[in-house]
Amino acid sequence: MNPIGIVGAGLIGRAWAMVFARSGHAVKLWDGEAKQRAAALPIVGDRLRDLEAAGLIGDPQAILKRIAVVGTMAEAVQGVAHVQECLPEVLDLKRRMFSEMDALAAPSTILASSTSTLQPSSFSEHVTGRQRCLVAHPVNPPYLVPVVELSGAPWTSPETMARTRALMEAAGQKPVTLQKEVNGFVINRLQGALLAEAFRLVEDGIMAPEDVDTCIADGLGLRWSFMGPFETIDLNAPDGLADYCRRFGAPYHEIVREQASNVRPWSEALVARLEAHRREVLPADKLAERSTWRDRRLMALAAHKRAMDERDGG
Repeated sequence: MNPIGIVGAGLIGRAWAMVFARSGHAVKLWDGEAKQRAAALPIVGDRLRDLEAAGLIGDPQAILKRIAVVGTMAEAVQGVAHVQECLPEVLDLKRRMFSEMDALAAPSTILASSTSTLQPSSFSEHVTGRQRCLVAHPVNPPYLVPVVELSGAPWTSPETMARTRALMEAAGQKPVTLQKEVNGFVINRLQGALLAEAFRLVEDGIMAPEDVDTCIADGLGLRWSFMGPFETIDLNAPDGLADYCRRFGAPYHEIVREQASNVRPWSEALVARLEAHRREVLPADKLAERSTWRDRRLMALAAHKRAMDERDGG
């Protein structure tokens, strides 16, 4: 299988290395900071052992051996079919790095960014080979949450989009394609709409934050773990989606009008209140431990979904 280059060995870079290595690719991983390079393989090894314990991969050592930490960016991007850039969300940095990657990588190599906030046109317009540049935005952690948003600039070639989608599918991801650029991509826009309402419900004294979380974790989230909003409403009325819209469209429109007329920023006072609540529930020194708990829950869910897909022939 074609080698993969990864530029940036932080949280997302290491996660992408796992995604590609477990599907059989050799991976060349680079970071400008020596401490990140030194820490990468031990951390990846720990995560792979967790995945093995959850029954999601085979031999973790065999996968780890496919990942090589290299000393220069040139080594990472030369001789690979795809580069996944995972550097900080700084526009000037990404513009500079895409110019450098374009100069160093073979003309056929795809250059993808993991950015979650920057549109591809903002950092690739000046690049000579800009037709091969795009965003491949993952959900953290991508080795457990498989959806990846593919967003091209107006000049990104159809071949680049098609090759990236095929690569992601072969690596076990669930690529979705944006037909045009949009601020925040789609995952963030959906999450942003929910967060705006969640903050407002707490600020207006309608519900306590822990109960809002419960509405999702033990309510909507249960359905959303295996179906999206359109399939959800299609199954929530006797005659399907159109029937649901006839029954509930008007009440939802009223809710949306109310929400739209009351758009507000997250105030410092509200953020402080929610932060204080979260630190009572989960002290700051327990955040990493709880993140590990989250990942293990996701592993169990991923194993369950895989088993159900295999049973159902999906």
